[in-house]
Formats: sequence, C-alpha cells, structure tokens
Amino acid sequence: MIVSPICEMLGIRYPLFQGGMAWIADGKLAAAVSEGGGLGIVAAGNAPAEVVREQIRIARSLTNKPFGVNIMLMSPYADEVAQVAAEEKVAVVTTGAGNPGKYMAMWKDAGIKVIPVVASVAMAKRMERLGASALIAEGGESGGHVGELTTMVLVPLICDATSLPVLAAGGIADGRGVAAAFMLGACGVQMGTRFLSAEECNIHPAYKEKILKANDLSTTVTGKRLGHPVRSLRTPFARAYTQAEYGGMPDEELEKLGQGALRKAVQEGDAEHGCFLAGQIAAMVNQVQPAAEIVKDVMDGAEPYLKGAAAWVR
Repeated sequence: MIVSPICEMLGIRYPLFQGGMAWIADGKLAAAVSEGGGLGIVAAGNAPAEVVREQIRIARSLTNKPFGVNIMLMSPYADEVAQVAAEEKVAVVTTGAGNPGKYMAMWKDAGIKVIPVVASVAMAKRMERLGASALIAEGGESGGHVGELTTMVLVPLICDATSLPVLAAGGIADGRGVAAAFMLGACGVQMGTRFLSAEECNIHPAYKEKILKANDLSTTVTGKRLGHPVRSLRTPFARAYTQAEYGGMPDEELEKLGQGALRKAVQEGDAEHGCFLAGQIAAMVNQVQPAAEIVKDVMDGAEPYLKGAAAWVR
C-alpha cells in the first residue's frame, strides 16, 4: 500500500485527489471519491455561496471522511464562498485562477489545509510564502484552464523550488501515471478527466460518451489570445471559437462567446454549443466505474511499477 505525507496530513487512505471540475464536481461525486479512500473535492466554480454550501452538506451527508472545496478565485462569488468554506470547516481548500492570500488567515483559523493549484515555479514560491500546506503542480495536459509547462517538466521544478509536499496533476489516469509522478518527486496526484467516467459523475450521457470515445488527438486548447487558455474536446464549438479567436473578433465578444458553454455541455450535452472540458488523458478513459473503484484501480496499479523500478538499476 502506498503511503505518503499527504495521507498523514489529511487522514486519507490514498494520496489521490479528485479534481475540482466546475459544474461537474458536486457533493455526490466528492463523497464517493472520499469514501473510496481519496480526497473528493466540491467545485465552487462560479456558483453562489449558498449553492456551494448545499453541495458541502450533501457531501457531508454521504461520507464522514475528509473532503475539500475548490475555489476559483476569479469568481464574482469568491469572497462569499471563501467564507462558507471557513464556516463549514471543510478539511481542504484548493484554489485556482488567482491569489488566495487574503483568505489564508481565515482558513487557517478554521483548521483548513490550503493546497493551491500552481502552473509555475514563481506561483509555487508565492504560495509557500503565504503559508500553503501543499501544492498541486498542474501541467498543460490537463483539462480546463491550463498553463504552458507539461507535468513532466513542472513537477520536478516545483519539487526543487519549494519544501512543500507536491501533488502532480495533468495527464494522469492510471497506475503508470501515479508511479511516474512519484518518480518525479511528487507525493500524490490529482485526477480530473478520469472521474468523468465515474458512475457518480453528473455529466450528461453525451458528455460521458465523448470521453469514452476520445483518442489521442481529441483535445485542443482555445483562449490563448485572452490569456486564459482552456483545454477541451474538439467539437463544433471549439472549432467555431478558434475561428473567432484568430479571425479578429474583439476580446469582449470572444468572452461572451464562451459564456455558458460548459453548462451546455454538462447539463444538456449540446454538441454544437457546448464546451466539453477534458485532458489529453481522455484517450485512456474507456469504461464507466464507481468512483471508489477508480481510486483503488489507479492506486493498486501504481504499486507494481514502483516496486519494479529497481529492476532497471544495476
């Protein structure tokens, strides 16, 4: 059995987080992952504070094990959601798309471990100075908002640059990916795309089907011109957005073009107007399973590779 400092820090069985996927990672999915021994995460996204509180309480009604909340700091509701996380005393807050500095004292006073998602060494160092408990180094292979560096490059750079425990994210869907993350210096992983195929995941059946049929070239990145690139499946919407992005559409209109597209994918399965977020690893997701089974399969699958690593050393 794999044990790491992350397990000891959070009181979880496996050093595996479920990614905070907006409109997708609700209380039911988070609880299922936590029940399976990982750390489930409720995604706040752009939801109002009371909606997030409701999902936290749904998760708490389904598990007595630790779980977290992911807060997108660009959200207009970020201040209120940060307060809700403190009031509900969730075990962990993960953050993205901004600097959580102004909330850190409040969260620490509530006994919350703060584990930001970072995509650069500079951001990792800043989060360490602010008092983060650990870091999630997310490479550009991941779905949703992405940075420039790959997981293979980013993880060892951040492990070398900080003294905090590091979890690797981006391009991880099975035991081989977990083993590779540990070899790069990480002491845990975060997976998002693999959980899109979980039985407890609430996405529209059409979304799930697209993930199961994805191949190695099924994803693309849009939004670079606006400074916040996003990885998603190649769909009519993604193609139309790319044409608009490089066809001279004004920034304000381009922003509007993307509004509501994720909701249309998640809730309606709208292949024409929906943005189906997914990482490159979607090509390796090929069956629907309970979330707990996914956690166990991935972690059990890593052990033979870690134990067998010595075979290559003479």
